[in-house]
Amino acid sequence: MGCSGRLPGPVEGRRASLLLTMILFFTYFFYCLPGPCEPLPPALLLPPPAALPDGAAPTAAGDAGPALGGGSRRFPQAIIVGVKKGGTRALLEFLRVHPGVRAVGAEPHFFDRCYEKGLRWYRSLMPRTLEGQITMEKTPSYFVTKEAPRRIYNMSRDTKLIVVVRNPVTRAISDYTQTLSKNPTIPSFQDLAFKNVSTGLIDTSWSAVRIGIYAKHLDNWLQYFPLSKFLFVSGERLVSDPAGEMGRVQDFLGLKRVVTDKHFYFNQTKGFPCLKKPEGSSKPRCLGKSKGRPHPKIERQVVQRLQEFYRPFNMKFYQMTGQDFGWD
Repeated sequence: MGCSGRLPGPVEGRRASLLLTMILFFTYFFYCLPGPCEPLPPALLLPPPAALPDGAAPTAAGDAGPALGGGSRRFPQAIIVGVKKGGTRALLEFLRVHPGVRAVGAEPHFFDRCYEKGLRWYRSLMPRTLEGQITMEKTPSYFVTKEAPRRIYNMSRDTKLIVVVRNPVTRAISDYTQTLSKNPTIPSFQDLAFKNVSTGLIDTSWSAVRIGIYAKHLDNWLQYFPLSKFLFVSGERLVSDPAGEMGRVQDFLGLKRVVTDKHFYFNQTKGFPCLKKPEGSSKPRCLGKSKGRPHPKIERQVVQRLQEFYRPFNMKFYQMTGQDFGWD
């Protein structure tokens, strides 16, 4: 999702309100002239509530008010903030099966690319939710964006944060595979991963490598949010045991465990679980063609050197989160 979305301005809002009022009066007098009728509800004669100005602080609930169709647009109570190529799309699709979750389909990129659009614009992207439902969004690049923790904290310090992590070596290769599919002329994985191949010096300026230094990025988030606001989801277990990992996610969000093993089947071709009954469909569905691509063959010594590079960062991440993800 880009930042080009446009909200109706005050002129358009007044015109829409006037048009609605005219329609209501016409309907009222057409049906009520032959005999007595109940008076129009006062609420229909009132102007719409004032909109939240761009950049203004939201209310605690971030409520945009009820709509004729029911529900309100609210700021997300939970955000999947990372990581790229970790399994965030799968997690979001699995969560959307739950009737208590409403989520934005595309990635808003508000807290990294579109922040100048203001909170009113951001809230307009959210789906309408009923009382008791959770509003969510996912943008994996938030986790590696320095300003994102502060900006989310300023929106709501109570936001729950979900981070899907994966073996950083496998994640880097998957990241490269995605880029290669879009641009087949890029240098080899080895050339991009190393500053100097002969010495084995890793190039941490390359985003595919940098993203996997999870401990460094988490340090930045812990300046604003306590560890209790985070759930770290294993990308590997999301594949091997999706129901078990989804149970943890539903518990963290305060939801009843509705998404269970009956919702999944394993697709041997793609190599990961798919939904038997995705939202709004009675047919089984897997993620798109861009998911589950075969990885290019990477030389063993390159993989081993990357494993050595990430090992101390992984150990620190295990200590910080209190979870051993088994990557070493």
